[in-house]
Amino acid sequence: MDLVILAAGMGSRFGSLKQIEPIDESGNFIIDYSIYDAKLAGFDRVIFIIKEENYDIFKSTIGARVEKQIETLYAFQKLDLIPEGYHLPEGRVKPLGTAQAILACKDLVNDSFIIINSDDFYGRDAFLTAAKYLKGLENGSKNVYGNVAYKVKNTMTENGSVKRGVLNFDNNQKLISLIESKIFREDGKVMCDPLDLDGKYEIDENSLVSMNMFCFTKDIMNYIEDNYAPFLNKNKKNLMDCEYLIPSLVGDLIDRNMISVDVLSTSAVWHGVTYREDKEELTNSINKLIEDGLYPRNLWN
Repeated sequence: MDLVILAAGMGSRFGSLKQIEPIDESGNFIIDYSIYDAKLAGFDRVIFIIKEENYDIFKSTIGARVEKQIETLYAFQKLDLIPEGYHLPEGRVKPLGTAQAILACKDLVNDSFIIINSDDFYGRDAFLTAAKYLKGLENGSKNVYGNVAYKVKNTMTENGSVKRGVLNFDNNQKLISLIESKIFREDGKVMCDPLDLDGKYEIDENSLVSMNMFCFTKDIMNYIEDNYAPFLNKNKKNLMDCEYLIPSLVGDLIDRNMISVDVLSTSAVWHGVTYREDKEELTNSINKLIEDGLYPRNLWN
């Protein structure tokens, strides 16, 4: 099983390349902890999706550590990774989103894999949940994927709003829809403000949300390729800013009854650095986990 880490984005709100910001006294990054947990769960390869210009700094920092622990590969998310005959407007520098990023590792990834963000601390149970799901799929499984789902209260920061995918699912834990939303607390309530709809509303703090940890088999690449040109056609007037996002694609495929997605609940608690002020809380949380014996003080030694 492969761990695919989406690390081509720059953290604009954090104000730096937050994927390689040390978060403990040994100089480890959030990515180190994700790889450590994934390896314990049974993942045996890691694939970094990065910008080519960041290769040297990734290779000399995180790569120098983890390459000794797990097979490590790199793929580059480039602007020219688009269907033949299509062109992006001059001046665009931002990659086209998470679906394009996943496509960048098409020739590297094995049959079953998960994707995660590089700047989110997912917690060990999330990786154990994902690994159990992938190991339980039948050989040659297609069109059946999973999304590791968190209680929304376990994914929030005191320093502002966060973007989460609010999950709607049926009695069989099959995903019906994923609504990308701004989540925040207001007057002691957890509020949801969908990005593509008008009007905010209260949700239960135990509502399940997506943190972009999807469990895929390699056939997802066919769907990404088949729907890429239609996406560009639909956004031909917005090619400077549009993003080809995997949650949107997954939702569209569900609507068309082409795939099913199992909602996989986890007890894990998210930590991250959505805002620079989050770093102190993250560091304190990591130190507490080390004191409790969940992680060694020097992660890789």
